[in-house]
Amino acid sequence: MMAMAKTSGTPARRTGARATAKTTAQPAPQTSGTARRARAVVCAAAIIVVLALVSAFGWPGWAVRTPPAPVEVPSAVASATPTIAAQPLPSDASELVKILPEHVSNYVRGAVESSDEWQSAAPVEAYAVTYGNGDQAKDVRVLMGQWADAEEAETQYEKLAKALDGEQLAAGNIKVSGQNTGSYVVVGGKGGDGTATALWRNDTVVFRVTGPQASVEAVYKLFPV
Repeated sequence: MMAMAKTSGTPARRTGARATAKTTAQPAPQTSGTARRARAVVCAAAIIVVLALVSAFGWPGWAVRTPPAPVEVPSAVASATPTIAAQPLPSDASELVKILPEHVSNYVRGAVESSDEWQSAAPVEAYAVTYGNGDQAKDVRVLMGQWADAEEAETQYEKLAKALDGEQLAAGNIKVSGQNTGSYVVVGGKGGDGTATALWRNDTVVFRVTGPQASVEAVYKLFPV
């Protein structure tokens, strides 16, 4: 913000001689009647002030401030720090398995196992793993598979997406370094049962996360792949 320029120096003095003060007549002493009237005016003013204060707090709706509605504050905030240890990856883990993070928020990786659930779609490899925070009721299951090329992966993604039955919660494209590398969709469980499924494709790999809606949303939003 530009500063305003200040004029240096002292303020200019007013020119001209100061007028000579005129001698005024002294007021006449107050009479006893005048003093009584002054006291009466002061008393009346005091009574009015007192009545106004009494009315403010005694009269319905007067000077009564409506308190603001209380803001609901969560009693606890879930920590993003894992409270349990992640399961180690197999010693012969493939490059695909190695991309699985140890934890996503406070959900940690469980044991990784081979999966044949998508065998009919002929993936190069496919695995299943559970991410949890110690409360099994909040666990999510991650199923992932890799195909020989992006077209085959896209075919599998579209097939799985069409099979989802529920209210769509989110959908969009996946971009890496500004390039569109796939799509995602999140669908709630049937009849609002509190579950959800997040499905996405990133290049040649397809992921599906299932479990409680809150857990699924927490994991898929932060999943690094």
